[in-house]
Amino acid sequence: MNRTELTELIQNGENSGVEFKRDDIRPEKLAEKMAALLNLEGGYILLGVENDRTVSGLSREPEKAEEWVMEVARVHLRPAAIPYWETIEWSEGKIVGIVSLPADAPDKPYKAKRGSAWVTRTRVGTTTRDATDEEEARLYQQSGRVQYDRKLVPGSLFADLDQRRLLNYFRDVRRQACPDDADQAGWIRLLLNTELMAEDRDRPIASAGGLLLFGVRPNKYLPQSGISAVAYPGTEKDYSATARTVIRGPAVSLFPAPAGGDGQPYPSVLRTFSEQGDAVEAGVIEQALDFVRRNTTVSAWIEDGGRRQDRWDYPLEAVREAVVNAIAHRDYTITVTDIELSIYADRIEVISPGRLPNTVTVEKMRAGYRASRNELIKEVLRDYRYIEATGLGVPRKIVQGMLAHNGTEPDLIEDEDRFLVRLWKEPKPA
Repeated sequence: MNRTELTELIQNGENSGVEFKRDDIRPEKLAEKMAALLNLEGGYILLGVENDRTVSGLSREPEKAEEWVMEVARVHLRPAAIPYWETIEWSEGKIVGIVSLPADAPDKPYKAKRGSAWVTRTRVGTTTRDATDEEEARLYQQSGRVQYDRKLVPGSLFADLDQRRLLNYFRDVRRQACPDDADQAGWIRLLLNTELMAEDRDRPIASAGGLLLFGVRPNKYLPQSGISAVAYPGTEKDYSATARTVIRGPAVSLFPAPAGGDGQPYPSVLRTFSEQGDAVEAGVIEQALDFVRRNTTVSAWIEDGGRRQDRWDYPLEAVREAVVNAIAHRDYTITVTDIELSIYADRIEVISPGRLPNTVTVEKMRAGYRASRNELIKEVLRDYRYIEATGLGVPRKIVQGMLAHNGTEPDLIEDEDRFLVRLWKEPKPA
């Protein structure tokens, strides 16, 4: 950091990522600020700057201040952290110490020591507070240390899973031997071994991933499992929507068994079933695509040779990728909202609740970076070939797909507690 950048930070005052402190505060207080920033998006603690933005400078030698900061981060934080330390001379005799904390800290949640206890702290605006149980669970999920889709769903039973879809998946998609329809014990054993169910006190219970993918009525236990889909006549949200629905049900469709039985890999769902509309019962993914088809237009023309060509307002493969990513990677600990699918006159938006998983950035997504918040869901959707094993769905299907379709660059935006994918119908005016 240079002096100009430091001046700008001080002039802008404290915010969600900047804290002013003296270097004579108690170590526990400094640790709380560090933990809160690490649990949000990182930031800076400026030591030797007062709350009114005046610079008082360090009260100890810079070397001693550095030792103190590193000791606080090692002893009073769990897990221990190593912040970046630097100093800048503000004026004669006044030195500002800068503690830089990274945005992609991998070991969330960070806890600060309070007496004999360790407390998770979060940042809300310019204040630091104790995390709620839900916020702490979200931090664990962001770190990848706890995956929501493997979580047990109390009260759920084997009967809450659609056995037809399970048979379709194991027999036709994975091409493996399955128990007989009446062999419930055999099915439960198979689902326990594949983590679609888990045991709690010797009682088999469906996992969140099992219900989301194959549940008869997933929203009975997981109200956040659907998609709210709306089509608006203009370019802004409006009460007079042209179409509005809440899409419920299991994520995957029930497909007819492939013909032949020759042992070859299951035909691509993306290229075979969904585009031809051959699903026996559409799941959430295909219902979302059907909603887009109903509320967008397709133009057609005859090429030389009499071959008909169709062109949708948007490449359906890009829309499908945005929907699949939202289902596979959304933060299911946010229980008050569905995925949002909005169609406007000039664009489609898919909003996924939750921030990007830990270490993931928009730039990394565009480059094909692979990371998963819900590994179980992702693996099953990859078996259906909704997700590419290479992790290149975003750069290939969304970015390159939109550029090839109409020359537009899709918007990928992380905004507070949600992630938005925006596809443009036409190029923006210059």
